[in-house]
Amino acid sequence: MTYRKEYLEVFLKNQGQLFDEPVAETLEDADEFLDECMAVVADNYRELKKYFKENGGDIAGMTKEEVLSQAEVFQLPDGKYLIVEG
Repeated sequence: MTYRKEYLEVFLKNQGQLFDEPVAETLEDADEFLDECMAVVADNYRELKKYFKENGGDIAGMTKEEVLSQAEVFQLPDGKYLIVEG
C-alpha cells in the first residue's frame, strides 16, 4: 500500500508517541515501515472502533477521547485515522 504524503508526514512527526526511538527518517522510510507493519487507515471513528474490536483491542468502556489517545492511533488531517501496530 502506498500512503498519502500527508499521512507519512503525520507519522514521521508523531512516531515518538508509539516508539522510543525513530523508526523512519524520510517519507520513503515511513512508507516502507508502515507497509511492513501493515498499518491501516480508518475512514472514521466507527471504522477505528471496528478495527480494534476485530483485532482484539480491548476498548470496551473507553471514551472516544481514550480510544483516540491510544499510542497506535494517529489522527490525520482529513479526519481519518492511521493505526500502527507497534
